[in-house]
Amino acid sequence: MRIFHCDHCGHLLFFENSRCLNCQHQLAYLPDLSVVGSLESAGGELWCSPLERARGRLYRLCANYQAANVCNWALPADGEGSLCLSCRLTQVIPDLSQPEHREAWYRLEVAKRRLIYSLLQLQLPIHSRTDDPDHGLAFELLADMAPHEPPVLTGHNDGVIVINVAEADDAQREARRQQLHEPYRTLLGHFRHEIGHYYWDRLIAGGPALAGFRELFGDEQQDYQQALQRYYQEGPPANWQDRWISAYATTHPWEDWAESWAHYLHMTDTLETAAAMGLRLTAQRAGDPSLRSEVHLQQRASFERMIDDWHPLTYALNSLSRGLGLRDSYPFVLSAEVIDKLRFIHTVIADCTGTHDQHQRASMLDR
Repeated sequence: MRIFHCDHCGHLLFFENSRCLNCQHQLAYLPDLSVVGSLESAGGELWCSPLERARGRLYRLCANYQAANVCNWALPADGEGSLCLSCRLTQVIPDLSQPEHREAWYRLEVAKRRLIYSLLQLQLPIHSRTDDPDHGLAFELLADMAPHEPPVLTGHNDGVIVINVAEADDAQREARRQQLHEPYRTLLGHFRHEIGHYYWDRLIAGGPALAGFRELFGDEQQDYQQALQRYYQEGPPANWQDRWISAYATTHPWEDWAESWAHYLHMTDTLETAAAMGLRLTAQRAGDPSLRSEVHLQQRASFERMIDDWHPLTYALNSLSRGLGLRDSYPFVLSAEVIDKLRFIHTVIADCTGTHDQHQRASMLDR
């Protein structure tokens, strides 16, 4: 995530801000500029940005910004519909007659907007079900019903991603994390994992990358339900850390891909934040981890450079967390096989978005 500043007063802004707390200017995230910027009225429901690169552009506020206060994005004035790119992907929202569901809806949309931001930065295709009824993306934010009815299962099915509203409740999510013996469980992590399944269908299934996928992740044709049942009955293999990023990744090649994909998004987003902050880590002794003064953003970096930056960054994250008396922020170990899987994802994305040559040039510069 980039770091934003008010274009009027220079005050620090966060991705979710809708008003500058210093100068009180109204703000919105402008996806076409990848910036949280101030807005000036252009008459009626139209707005413009004072930024030079936005000259001549007019915007409308997302309907969920104006009416529901769960969004802070704008859309082009001539864009279709009343919802921003992120909100129009949500087909089902929680029942707002339940008081706790409005806060849950807000949290879910915040996490989803961060996901969409990352996908835009990676230049991955994002199409709604309206744009592409057969292969488009949709989200359903559902709550459990009566106690005697089956619970809502977070998951993906042919482009439709379902997220259980309970995951937006910190206490419930933590209880599930402990029940499933997971070291890490976040709302954003759910979105990153499930979108991995969606992009497997779009980037791997039936395509030229399938052979490479099977070589690293295994044969996805094995029965998924049997694999899932075996995992919950027997647990992961004893040496799972040598080959998988998480215990759940051992379930089936599809889950291995989704867990690895989510991890790749963890990396790119965190590295972008570190780069935007100008983070530096200088080794105090020979052999201690160090971080170059400029952490490259994913779009310009080779995979090798990303890994070189990632190891010292996670060392710093975990050291700071322990200093605060918290669990490790990064409770993972990247084995050689896991790194190969992450590299494969990096390459698949580069091939899809046409940035492969750019990454090759970055790799040569890193040597």
